[in-house]
Amino acid sequence: MTRGIIALVFRCKATGGALKLNDEVQRFIWATPDEVKQLVTEAFAVRVLDALHDGLPAVREHDGVHLI
Repeated sequence: MTRGIIALVFRCKATGGALKLNDEVQRFIWATPDEVKQLVTEAFAVRVLDALHDGLPAVREHDGVHLI
């Protein structure tokens, strides 16, 4: 880990309530896996895509934009 960055992503399940805008959230969308790849850089998309698949936790290394 040359940059020393660790990102933890947790898979959650919505059980109720409603999404709301606030000081930290200006907008939100529901996106398909293909849309996720178009919306964010590879380094962020892989976190979401890994969380959508069952299985063991994934460990990835990236340069801040692209997987290494």
